[in-house]
Order: sequence, then C-alpha cells, then structure tokens
Amino acid sequence: MRDARRYIAEFVGTLLLVFMGVGSAVAARVDGGVVVVALAFGFVMLALVYTIGPLSGSHVNPAVTLGVLLSGKVSLPGAVAYWIAQLAGATVAAFLLWVLTRWGGVADQTGALGSNGYGANINLGGAALLETVLTFLFVLVVLVVTSRTEYRAAAGAAIGLALATVHLVAVTLDGTSVNPARSFGPAVFEGGAALGQLWVFIVFPLLGGALAALVAPLIVGSTRPGPGEDRAAERA
Repeated sequence: MRDARRYIAEFVGTLLLVFMGVGSAVAARVDGGVVVVALAFGFVMLALVYTIGPLSGSHVNPAVTLGVLLSGKVSLPGAVAYWIAQLAGATVAAFLLWVLTRWGGVADQTGALGSNGYGANINLGGAALLETVLTFLFVLVVLVVTSRTEYRAAAGAAIGLALATVHLVAVTLDGTSVNPARSFGPAVFEGGAALGQLWVFIVFPLLGGALAALVAPLIVGSTRPGPGEDRAAERA
C-alpha cells in the first residue's frame, strides 16, 4: 500500500510541477519574462519537497530518480515505477495545458505548448552540453542536501533555488528541460519538431543525473541517510 502511495505522490507531484511550471511559460513567458517562469518552477519544487518529500522523496524527475538509483538508494523496479508515474503525470499536465490553449481561451505565449527545442538560440551540440551541465548541477544539489541530516530544514529551499537558477540560465535558449518528464508531456501534444527533438531532452538530462551520482559521494563523504532518501523505495 505504501508503494502505491509513493507512486501516486510522484504522479501528482510531476503533474503539478509541469502544469505550474510549463503553464507559467505558456501563459506568461512574454508578459512576465524569464524570471516569472524560473520562480514558478522553483517555488512549486520547493513546495513539493516539503509536501510529498517525506513519502516519495519528491523526485518528480527521471534524472533525479536515475541519480538516486545509481547512488544505491532505490531499487531498479522502484525506479522504473517512479519513471512510469512521472511520465504519466507530465502527460496529464500537458493535456490539461493543451485543453486550456485550445478551448480555454489561454494564448500560448511560447507558440509550442512550452516544449523544449533547439535551433533558434542554440544548436544541437549546445543544447546537449547545456542540458548535461544544468541537470548535473540540479541533481547534485538534490543528492547532496538530501544525504545530510543537518540540511533537513533547508533542503526544499536549496532544491527550489537550484531549479529556479537553471531556468534563469536556459529558458531563452532551449526552454530548460533538466527533466525528461517535463519535456515528454508537452512534446507529445505539440508534436512536430518538439517530438523530433525530444530525444535530446531525455538523453542529456539523464547523462547529467548520472554524472551527479558519481560526483555526489565525493562531496558528501558519508553514507548517512538524509530526509530526502526514499527509504521505502530501497525495499521496493
């Protein structure tokens, strides 16, 4: 029963992250600017860490789950279940945004349902490098602050600020992914170039997450369990 609750938490959390974060880009990218989009992602991530973190670890991101898997804090079956829940949540969120732009009277200020892409302000190689580095930073922060009990109270703030920061850097370049689920949902409903370029925003965020899992132990220097560890997932 607890396993089901964890997967539901990841589904709902990813749905809310994508709906609120990508929704801010769709509704306010032009009017509000990059800062509004970055803060929307950062604030909702902060809230999710404290809301569902004690239950599921609040991964809401396949790259984070990969990092946790490679760190030995979740089993492979548990990670696969998380990935399925995350992709499903992101898809439902994108569907709701698609409904809002098609029949809800909301003007899509991104022109592409907030999907990620390269070509206008960055090329394929640049997007690959950018997503690898930014995801590495984000996942590294997640792994480090959730591995130290002394960071318990500040974990949500650190993770939320890290997510906001990477969005400040990349929103105008490729829309900022650092999260394959976030890219997957909008691309499914946007189709076209967004779907054709989707692989970049799956492969390189996962690469960044894997690299973060390799570096995190060098920084933590300890195997003490932290508040963000998915202890139940270890037994999945």
